[in-house]
Amino acid sequence: MISSTQTPAAVSAEDYLRYAADRVNRALEELLPSEQAAPSELHKSERYSMFAGGKRLRPALCMAAYEACGGTGDAVLPAACALEMVHTFSLIHDDLPCMDDDDLRRGRPTNHKVFGEAMAVLAGDALLVQAFELVANTGNAACVSTLARSLGSQGMLGGQVVDILSEGKTVDLDTVDYIHRHKTAALIAGSLVMGAQVAEAPAPIVEGLREFGFKIGLGFQIVDDCLDLEQTTETLGKDAGSDLENNKATYPSLLGLEASKAKAVALIESAVTDLRALPIEGAALEAVARYIFTRVH
Repeated sequence: MISSTQTPAAVSAEDYLRYAADRVNRALEELLPSEQAAPSELHKSERYSMFAGGKRLRPALCMAAYEACGGTGDAVLPAACALEMVHTFSLIHDDLPCMDDDDLRRGRPTNHKVFGEAMAVLAGDALLVQAFELVANTGNAACVSTLARSLGSQGMLGGQVVDILSEGKTVDLDTVDYIHRHKTAALIAGSLVMGAQVAEAPAPIVEGLREFGFKIGLGFQIVDDCLDLEQTTETLGKDAGSDLENNKATYPSLLGLEASKAKAVALIESAVTDLRALPIEGAALEAVARYIFTRVH
């Protein structure tokens, strides 16, 4: 395990993700209300999903951007933890019967299967509120604004709306691109921007990392769509084939698997080219970005 005093830029993506996840998990353990604190059922529901596994990709990207821009120490941890909280909120709500109606997430029963629909809704709501409280307490207004925009009607929620309205319909590639850029890529781009903002990076670097994030975020979702068709439920840890079953608008449904994979590869290469043009130490960011396109799940 890499200690927090080591420079992780030269290690593999897997090592960096472990390093980031270890720091974030320890911080989340302290920041989240305990299961014994009232209302205990709500806090049990939150913790059930928060500690269900996952690679902590968004916090890792936030931390890598912070370090690439010269940041040191633990100042980035509130932003990194808030990102994982809002990501988990989105997964809890996405799995609900009124959304995707999924039974499994990360190899475990989804939150509403264990705690009921009402408690799952409230647990997601609580994580969202706590995330904003966490970032607001840092006094970094720019990070609060970035998080809000990444999640709102111009970000994740806007993408989710178009995703729902597109189910069972014939849509074009522009619509699928809109869904992916907003529902998935917006928060991934926001993760990089928040890391750079905590490090007080200049505006051109912040914007460069935003564009890098949108490209790898779109590629991430294309890969996810491909895996949904190619992998088993056991491998993915969630219901495989659910996109097809729900008539979701995806790249493979329009372009086919091979063309979709080629698009993902083109996105990562373009993103890496852009990253290397920035005056930052981006080795860890590049490693994690490339990992996105070689992951199993």
